This record gives sequence, structure tokens and C-alpha cells, in this order.
Amino acid sequence: MIARHWRGWTKRENADGYEGFLKQKVFPGLRAIEGYRGGTILRKDEGAESEFVVINFFDSLEAVKRFAGPDYAAPVFEPEAKNFLSRMETFATHYEVRACTV
Repeated sequence: MIARHWRGWTKRENADGYEGFLKQKVFPGLRAIEGYRGGTILRKDEGAESEFVVINFFDSLEAVKRFAGPDYAAPVFEPEAKNFLSRMETFATHYEVRACTV
């Protein structure tokens, strides 16, 4: 299994909206991708910003490529996400999942 990790930041006043957007639009859309196995949203409110870490799980790197395309290290996000995000990582990181207790 592959974990795809990406981070983005919002202004604090946009954090609830972005979290809702991820839960209501992004994650449901990902379920249609063959090889997608679910995801996690982590959030840290600190100062004037909120940091989001989004981790999505895929069966294989091929499944990641079905989602992200051949340049799979590039971040993929809905255009509406720009309404919430103040800055973001310009890459996604991939890890081989070695153990999971959830």
C-alpha cells in the first residue's frame, strides 16, 4: 500500500471551510478511483494559520498514477481549493505503508 502525503495552509478563518470541502467534495470523489483505499485529514491550528496534512492511501503506485497522472509527485487539488488555501506544498510525497493499526 502507498500513502500519499501533502500539506496546505489556510488562514484560520478559512480552515473550517477547507475541512468541510475536503470531507464533502474531495474525499467522496476519490472513492471512485480504482485502487483508492481511503484517506486522513490532519489539522493543526496555530497562530493565524491552520495547517492541513492530507494522507491518501492507494493499493499501488499505479493506482496513485491513475489519480495524479504520470507526474504523480505533483499535487492534485480541485480549483475551488484555491478559495481556501493561502499556501501549499508544490509536491506530494509517497511512502510504502509498512504497518497500519487502524
